[in-house]
Amino acid sequence: MEYVTEKNLRRLCILFSILFILGACAETQLIVHTAKRLSISKGKDPTAQSKGMYKVGNPYQIKGIWYHPKVDYNYNRTGIASWYGPGFHGKKTANGEIYDQNALTAAHKTLPMPSLVQVTNLENGRSLRLTINDRGPYAYGRIIDVSRRGAQLLGFHRRGTARVQVQILGAESRLMAQQAKGEALLSSVGSPIQPDTKLPKADVAKETLAPPKGANVSNAESLSGDKKLVIQKTTSRERLRASTVRPDGKVTSIAVKPSKMYIQVGAFTKYQNAYRSAARLGSLHNIKVTSKIVNGREFFRVRAGPILSLNEADHLLESILRVGFGDARIIVD
Repeated sequence: MEYVTEKNLRRLCILFSILFILGACAETQLIVHTAKRLSISKGKDPTAQSKGMYKVGNPYQIKGIWYHPKVDYNYNRTGIASWYGPGFHGKKTANGEIYDQNALTAAHKTLPMPSLVQVTNLENGRSLRLTINDRGPYAYGRIIDVSRRGAQLLGFHRRGTARVQVQILGAESRLMAQQAKGEALLSSVGSPIQPDTKLPKADVAKETLAPPKGANVSNAESLSGDKKLVIQKTTSRERLRASTVRPDGKVTSIAVKPSKMYIQVGAFTKYQNAYRSAARLGSLHNIKVTSKIVNGREFFRVRAGPILSLNEADHLLESILRVGFGDARIIVD
């Protein structure tokens, strides 16, 4: 009887030990999940992937205006920038990344995601690279919506808006598209022949031949020794592959020139079409038809302006959009 009791006691001890360990594990798991929920509530999900998908998207309509996303590596426009932050921090962007208001990102209505753009504040000359990873802004007359950190570095965080130039960086944006789509790059794949690889050497018979008549005899010692001639050719694309294409936060400066705001209603290849559009808007503010040569072609631009204040430009743009000119936009010239 004593033997049975002792055996049962051992079993009970083992059982209590197991229950204690399971309880400790459950408590640890509860702490981890609680911490994770707190992190998510603050927009810092530790399991969230910051790398989003490559996305262009289909045409879409916002507030009666149609937008047509497309790949355009020649994009270069001026307009009004705004910024967005706290209300979107920690939420998903249009291409699946988690928005961080302290990162160097921006939202654009039509450019591919991700893309790399150079944004220049035309009022103070500050210029900065930003990654496009979201859609917007949808306020009339805004060309780009930058992160809070982007607005701080560009110098218009307190003011809210700025006259800017937005230019896509084509080579870098193509690389970002490749990376986002998971396409292999040469630099990441590497060469199958590494520096330490020992290759078999072929036996070569050596024979000294007499130089032809009239030829100069070179000094054999000048060709021997430890010095080796290395020919290295690196293309700009290979250099980009070896370096990062993400924004580095460096702010550059350009000379500031006086600029004016206009509403560009449209650009036409035929003067008659431009004249008819201007006639429809004749009662509005200072409508003019001007000519400009772009890549060897003449375009007739219908513009309103110059306009002194952004508030006036916003109201005028809204009136022109209501007339039916969906492509009208604020430009800086």
